[in-house]
This record gives sequence, C-alpha cells and structure tokens, in this order.
Amino acid sequence: VQLVESGGGLVQPGGSLRVSCAASGFTFSTYSMTWSRQSPGKGLEMVSVIYPSGSRTVYADSVKGRFTISRDNAKNTVVLEMNSLKPEDTAVYYCSRWGQRSPTAWGQGTQVTVSS
Repeated sequence: VQLVESGGGLVQPGGSLRVSCAASGFTFSTYSMTWSRQSPGKGLEMVSVIYPSGSRTVYADSVKGRFTISRDNAKNTVVLEMNSLKPEDTAVYYCSRWGQRSPTAWGQGTQVTVSS
C-alpha cells in the first residue's frame, strides 16, 4: 500500500491550493479516503472524507464551504481543493485510507503554508 501526496506549498491568505494523493497497492475504489491535517502544537484533525464511489463527502466545520474533496477511481487519486485559505489552515496535510473504524494507511504528508 502506498499513498503519495503532492501539491502543497506557500499561498497568501485568501488564495487557493490543490493537494493530490496518488494511491497504489490496493483496490482504491473499494475504500473511503480521507484528508487530515496537523499543525505545530495541535492534534491531528480530519478535514474531509469521501466514500468509495465519491457520492458522499463529509467535511469538518472548520473547512466546510471552502474545501472540496474529490476522487478519480480510474486514476486512483483523491484531491483536496482548498479555497479562501486562512493562516490557520497552515499544516501538514495527510491522505489516508479509511478502514472500518480508523485509518489503515497514511501518506508522508505535504506542507501547506498560508502566509503573506
């Protein structure tokens, strides 16, 4: 199982960024996928979940209306589009495969920094 995130970087407040996760080594289309984030001094926060078919998504209140999760089961990728970014969105963003009750695989993370 391998999850590889990409697309992080530095963006100004109010800007947009897109992070992607490429999955391999398992049947991607049968798993829910999540994006989580962790910033210094804070715990891990799950920001979004997308169900296997992509028909259902869930967002944390902190990102609702600003972030959009999507997946392409043909390409084994899951994407998080982030708009209206705030300094408090600064974190390392992780992609994970969701098992029955918890994540069962994690990527290495990609840094997102929101700063002027």
